[in-house]
Amino acid sequence: MRPSKMEIPLMTEIDRSPEKPRKALAARRFALLASVAVFGAGALLAAPQFVPPAAYPTTAAHAETAMRPASFADIVERVKPAVFAVRVKVEDAAESMQFGGEFPFPPGSPLERFFRRFGFGEGPDGMQPRRRHHFSMAQGSGFFISADGYAVTNNHVVERGQTVEIKTDDGKTHTAKVVGTDPRTDIALLKVDGGTFPYVEFADRPPRIGDWVLAVGNPFGLGGTVTAGIVSASGRDIGAGPYDDFIQIDAPVNKGNSGGPTFDVDGKVIGVNTAIYSPSGGNVGIAFAIPADTVKQVVAQLKDKGYVVRGWIGVQIQPVTADIADSLGLKEPKGALVADPQENGPAAKAGIQSGDVIVSINGSPVKDARDLAKKIGAMAPGEPVKLGVVRNGAEKTVTLTLGTMPNTREAKADFGDREKEGADVPKLGLSLAPARSVAGAGSEGVVVTDVDPDGPAAERGFKTGDVIVEVGGKRVSSPADVRQALDTARTEGKRTILMRVKSGDVTRFVAVPVGRA
Repeated sequence: MRPSKMEIPLMTEIDRSPEKPRKALAARRFALLASVAVFGAGALLAAPQFVPPAAYPTTAAHAETAMRPASFADIVERVKPAVFAVRVKVEDAAESMQFGGEFPFPPGSPLERFFRRFGFGEGPDGMQPRRRHHFSMAQGSGFFISADGYAVTNNHVVERGQTVEIKTDDGKTHTAKVVGTDPRTDIALLKVDGGTFPYVEFADRPPRIGDWVLAVGNPFGLGGTVTAGIVSASGRDIGAGPYDDFIQIDAPVNKGNSGGPTFDVDGKVIGVNTAIYSPSGGNVGIAFAIPADTVKQVVAQLKDKGYVVRGWIGVQIQPVTADIADSLGLKEPKGALVADPQENGPAAKAGIQSGDVIVSINGSPVKDARDLAKKIGAMAPGEPVKLGVVRNGAEKTVTLTLGTMPNTREAKADFGDREKEGADVPKLGLSLAPARSVAGAGSEGVVVTDVDPDGPAAERGFKTGDVIVEVGGKRVSSPADVRQALDTARTEGKRTILMRVKSGDVTRFVAVPVGRA
């Protein structure tokens, strides 16, 4: 169902970029759930077996679970009228030329000129070319969140649409207007006029792993389909973007379920279905939903402004790996490592430096780089924040005012293969030279002139042309400086040392094992 690689074809599968393999998802493929309106025979879904309440444990800890219904019919009866099918008219990129009359010759051809000379091409039956636009109908799901017709679906369902039409559970058809979209979270807000509509509410708290859930939607054009399952996991990162925090469910979800709600047993929306893991293109019991708290935040801004504004501190950040944590003297690999504060950004103005590790926001711990990106993005520009920062082994507090995330350029976490990070000098498989001696390398640091493809440096992602700016927090200008820094670290009993490396416009830190120098 989703991101830079998300489209609305029959079943779009999202392959992770081969240049940036993801550790857990390297060979996986995620499919968007919007579908083109192609109807055919479908497989019947086997009904899930439910455990009656009597079979549940009856301890106090499980008292609430023990009261869960053996049937979901009452819940479905309440929530199903608020869910609808979405049909979107999508214009194909390709256009064709058709010609009137019985002579379908392309314009400008000798035959066309011949027939025009003898009077063809004049009037309705002539050979005037007509530009034909090709359209297809994409399908998805959505649901009302207010009686006056505001509704939610996925951005990828409607982003290329010429018109948006919905069909409600009572069989009526309405035209919907797109109020606003947010591609970063794949949320779109619709408005349907002309009546009072049944609606549902978002859950106030996140579900627990193992909770029952119901997915309602329009798979394969079969509107009003209900499936059941449990919450399989939470906080899933599927590589869709910097704000990935999906709920994983095993309720059967397929093409056309995009934008549909997932309910808890109280009939509250706990998430919006957006993607499935699908090696074959069909349901395999792994689906992903955007959490309700994220949807609520986005929808509020879309309703108010038509777009989403996010907080911004202006830094390039990367995860803190175990090697990096060891190099910095951190007890745990937590927080977000600042690779490069952007010039004149809020962080740089507040004194945040390259090599700082941001470990908290307003006293709340930062788990990793993605957690920082999500929390900052959820805040409003202009809001003052206090960042807990570890610098040279000591923690300090830095106060800054959030800026507005630029539309075309945002400081986001680099979630690439950061564990394959650099190395240095001879035994690490690197050849170095002062940057000032290499044309185009600049005047600072040491440039990598050659990388042994079988050496440790290559394993950590070093490339010819990379510039090592700092080693162990000290600037270097020659290969001797680099070797000296490594020798010093080894003498001090350190196992790793950090290098600050520039690759084009991107700056990152690389943890180098000093024992291999």
